[in-house]
Amino acid sequence: MSRLFQAYLTIDWSAASKPATGADSIWVGVMKRNVRFQHVFESHNPATRAEAEALIAGLMAEFARRNERVLATFDFPLGFPRGTAAALKLGEPAWAALLDFIAAEIKDKPDNANNRFQVAAKMNRLMTGAAFPFWGAPAREEQTMLSSKRPRAHGDADLPEYRYAEEAAKGASSIWKLYYQGSVGGQALTGLPMIRRLRNAHPATRLWPFELPWRPLTSADLDGVEAVFAEFYPSMFSAKPGDGEIKDQAQVRVGAERFNALDEQGQLGRLFGPAKEDARKAVVEGEEGWILGAGA
Repeated sequence: MSRLFQAYLTIDWSAASKPATGADSIWVGVMKRNVRFQHVFESHNPATRAEAEALIAGLMAEFARRNERVLATFDFPLGFPRGTAAALKLGEPAWAALLDFIAAEIKDKPDNANNRFQVAAKMNRLMTGAAFPFWGAPAREEQTMLSSKRPRAHGDADLPEYRYAEEAAKGASSIWKLYYQGSVGGQALTGLPMIRRLRNAHPATRLWPFELPWRPLTSADLDGVEAVFAEFYPSMFSAKPGDGEIKDQAQVRVGAERFNALDEQGQLGRLFGPAKEDARKAVVEGEEGWILGAGA
């Protein structure tokens, strides 16, 4: 069985407000073929999001020149809980409208300074008129529409705290959590504008499961596609750091190795969605997105 992809990127993102390397910073894992057509791994630790985006763009251009399809996976949500776009009075499709909204609102400077807390506060105001559902910020960033602590639990009438994907992955954090350990909200707000720019710069890129179906993928589904962007959850893989590695570096390595091995075995396609019809399909494909391999 032929491979679906020839190269794999695993990106551990960061919403840091200053340049940073090492633990809790950006790590980009790259699994690609060498001159002997053997897959080898390398990792990069850019200090800023701007450097990371330039690195990823360069790798995508390299793979395109080599006529190699790439699977690029990011460790933050590519979509929001169902109903978010409607609460913001955005149009359809919800996933694209949210992507456009975030990209227009986020200001991210080359030195990593960014306005993610202000954007979250604005979204809270537009969605609920209160400091909810986004929460979490250092004391200096706390404001009327954004609390440093979780203000309350989600009720039945509220936007869901978790997407269907987080419920399936078990242990994944909610996008509404902006700050503190395990938060992905800040990563999503700073990462989604990059996703939009890269996708627009590379028209043969598809965002899964918005632009590709939420079901097992085949080679036919990827005809004419140069890159697929998907979400992954590093904690789904058991990553033991090797000599000289830190946890984040090991996670992107193990993720890339896992995707490569599954593709070699003809098993990667099954991670892209359920084989049977699922009642969540319209929500997953239209707004929420999914974590690659969750529930597989």
